[in-house]
Order: sequence, then structure tokens, then C-alpha cells
Amino acid sequence: MISESPHKRRVVLLGSTGSIGESALRVAKEISHRMKIVGLAAGTNGARLFEQAAEVGCCELCIGDVQKAKSFTGLAPDGCTLRQGPEGLLELATLPEADLVLIAIVGTAGLAPALAAIEAGKDIAVASKEILVMAGEQVMNAAMRRRVQVLPVDSEHNAIFQCLNGRDASSVKRLILTASGGPFRKFSAEELKKVTPAMALRHPTWNMGRKISVDSATLFNKGLEMIEARWLFDIGIERVDVVVHPQSIIHSMVEFFDGSILAQMSHSDMAFPIQYAVTWPERISNSLPALDFALLARLDFEKPRREVFPALDLATHAGTTGGTLPAVLNAANEIAVAAFLSNQLSFPGIWHVVEEVINDHQTIFHPCLDEIIDADRWARRRAAERVSQKSAHQASV
Repeated sequence: MISESPHKRRVVLLGSTGSIGESALRVAKEISHRMKIVGLAAGTNGARLFEQAAEVGCCELCIGDVQKAKSFTGLAPDGCTLRQGPEGLLELATLPEADLVLIAIVGTAGLAPALAAIEAGKDIAVASKEILVMAGEQVMNAAMRRRVQVLPVDSEHNAIFQCLNGRDASSVKRLILTASGGPFRKFSAEELKKVTPAMALRHPTWNMGRKISVDSATLFNKGLEMIEARWLFDIGIERVDVVVHPQSIIHSMVEFFDGSILAQMSHSDMAFPIQYAVTWPERISNSLPALDFALLARLDFEKPRREVFPALDLATHAGTTGGTLPAVLNAANEIAVAAFLSNQLSFPGIWHVVEEVINDHQTIFHPCLDEIIDADRWARRRAAERVSQKSAHQASV
């Protein structure tokens, strides 16, 4: 029998019923001697949340959607505390018994809990791109002041974290994020005009949610990751590059000034980066499959076609400008993707709406949190206006 490690991490998991959350629970069961779930939060799926609580023996729970939470009042397992709404998320993020908060909430709802966890002296593991895209400067400054760790869970950033292994960014020539290229990497600009939501949701490598699947198809996910990497690793975005790697075996690379390149490789399973974030700086064994290089046969690489997929250039512009512009980029993209999925906007229309909104924005530099939230709200309204204009124009043609 494996004895409990003195380095066992007590983890609050925000976003437990999504794909990242389910993977994290799988890791918790696999390495129960090193990881204990002490808090669980779901957005709307209370039924699955209660099942998870029973599976891992956790009684500190939250449903983020207040209306959904009301329908589960009185139904929580015996002995469990069920919180609700943004306040409930903040309470979970600051639980005294927790030392790590894993944030896998899609969208902007994870930002306030992330900052609250940091202020409470908790390390955070970040799976939600929006946190560092919107408020990278604020989050990293707060973490430095409170002397806590910001650990990346995104496979690409976790790969870079492993390759750097504590080395200073001054030794780095380039961070190289790998992209699968999505389902349309060979499509022409004309073919992209005919893309439907059903086509965009068929990702060739990963099984992901609807929004992130579309982001992978447009390459906006990689653009957001460029901004995220800039803050995580304290490096200028001009030193963050992207290469298309369809097999998704190399998760990212670091090129150093002496010409050496280190790459991190594994099968496409989020359990790998989640486990490393929890056990860092140690590595422990597990039952995840090892790579068989004889079966891999080949690894391919291509330059992204930026002229056809402009998301990378839009993200580079937002990341270079900084201030509130990355939050505007992120918010406009969320609205545009939702419009595409509801057949209100063409696939290329996603890029067009985002570009128009960031061009309309008056950037505030070194913003406070309220200014970031205001910029996010403004961008959502402006993006919705742009979508309505395009829908009306399309209907009249």
C-alpha cells in the first residue's frame, strides 16, 4: 500500500464537469497518494457534480450558475456544503485547507477566483486561457507579490514549462507553440467561406468543447496561447512563434540562443500536464501510455498560413499593444464564435468581427481589474452590434 506523501496537494477544482475537470479527477484517482480533491465547482451540471463528490469523497461544492443551483437545493449528498454563484466560487478558491486551485472554467468567470486564490496564498494551476489573456499583468504581479506559483495546465504551456525547467527567459531565443492546424489547415480562403458549424466541431486530434473546437479551427486558440505565454514566461510576444504539427505529439518547444531546441512529447492526453502541475517539481509514475517511436513513423511540421488564418496576426497585435486590448480580442472572439455556431455569422466572419472590434477600441494601458471587466463588456456589446450588421447585410443580399 502506498503511504500518503508529505507533498500531497490538496486541490480545489473549478470547472469539474468539463473535459479538463474530468481529466483532473482521473488523475486524482490515479495518484491519490499525491492529490486530494477538497473542493469541486461546476457551472450548471449539478447531477454530475454530486456524482464526482461521491467518487472522490469531497463535500465542499459549488454550482456557478445561480438559477441552476436553485434547482439542486437540498439535493447535495449528506454532509456536503453546496455554494452557488460567483461568491461561492470565491469561497471555494480560498478554502483554508487547499494549497492549489486548478481553474478549468471556460470564459471570464475564472478570473476573480484566480486572483482571490493568489491573495489567499494558494498556488494556481491555469487551464483557462482567458485568465492570463485578459489580466496577465495583474495575475503575474499578484503571484510575484504573494510568492505563489502560477502553473500552466494547457498542454502547450505545460510543455514549455517543462522545457524551461527553471531557466530564465534571457536564455531563450523563441518559444515555439505547436498547433494541430485544425480540420481546415489545407482549405483555401474560398473553401473557408463554406465551412459550417458541424464541420468546425470535428477536430482531428482532440475531443473538446464547442467553443474551443472552433477556436482551434480559426487558430484563435493559438493566438490566445501566444498572449498567455508572453505573461507566463515573461517574454516579449515577438519571441513567441507557432508551427503547425498535425500529429500533436510534440506539444511545444523552446529554442535557446545557442541554437539548441528542447521539445516535450507525449500522447494527446490532458492527464499528462495536469499530473505534472500537481506533482511539480517532482515526477511520479502512472498508467498513462508511453510513446512508441516505431509506431509514430513520422512527425510533420508546417508554417501556419497567416494570410488565410489571420487570428495569429490579430493576437500578435493585441499582445504587443497590451493593456485592455487582449481582453477585447478575447471577448469579441467569444461573441463571434457563438454567432457562427448559431448560423448568424460565416466562418471567416469570426476574424472580421474581431478585427473590427479591436480597431474600434481605445486601449487603456496598465488597467485595473474594473477597467478590464469594463473593456470585456464593451467588446461584447460592440461585437454583437457588428454581428447584427453583418447578418442584416447578408439577409438583404
